[in-house]
Amino acid sequence: MNQFINGFARAVAESVDCPGPILEVGSYQVAGQEDVAELRALFAGKRYLGIDMRPGPGVDCVADVEALPQPDASFGTVIALNTFEHVPHFWKGFAEVQRVLRPDGVLLISCPFYFHIHAYPNDYWRFTPEAMKLLLCDFPHKIVGWQGPRKRPANVWAVAFGAKHPRLTPTQYSRFRELLGQYGRQPLAPLRRFRYRVGQLVSGRRPFLPYLQQGCWEAEWLRN
Repeated sequence: MNQFINGFARAVAESVDCPGPILEVGSYQVAGQEDVAELRALFAGKRYLGIDMRPGPGVDCVADVEALPQPDASFGTVIALNTFEHVPHFWKGFAEVQRVLRPDGVLLISCPFYFHIHAYPNDYWRFTPEAMKLLLCDFPHKIVGWQGPRKRPANVWAVAFGAKHPRLTPTQYSRFRELLGQYGRQPLAPLRRFRYRVGQLVSGRRPFLPYLQQGCWEAEWLRN
């Protein structure tokens, strides 16, 4: 989780109807990320359940997304931010998320792409924007986007709407883009920015663009 992904969730929460109850998959708040990982305040007044493979901060229920204990169609919104890279059989996890999500529901998802291998407990997968579109093919309308340069994004993200969710309007989409422009920022410390600029001069631009352009993003609104 980073500031940009937190801003993505905030922009969605403030621009479209995210029905409750809310299920957050991978809700464990890693030490040092509490400020960006705490999402409950974005959905105030709605029942919220955080699940993860291990107990700890932000976790209400210890569960495996590949075999969720919740019944069918029991959540209006599912959130899985920078989680599915850690799911061994991610396709099973996606199927479970779709099972517990209501037909009028909303799915918020993000995954890192250009990022170091990290644990919690292991790191298995990376997803391109095209892979995200494929995984979300059963959702009739969605927004798929990426943070950073298109050819080497830092993160890939999407918000997808169930078949019975009201169709997104151009006004809502414009509002979402406006809010993401406000909230979706990932500032670099001055020393790190200087180091990347020097590295860019020595080694060329491309290896450093995912870091220097973390505040840049683009999105596609897909409607079946």
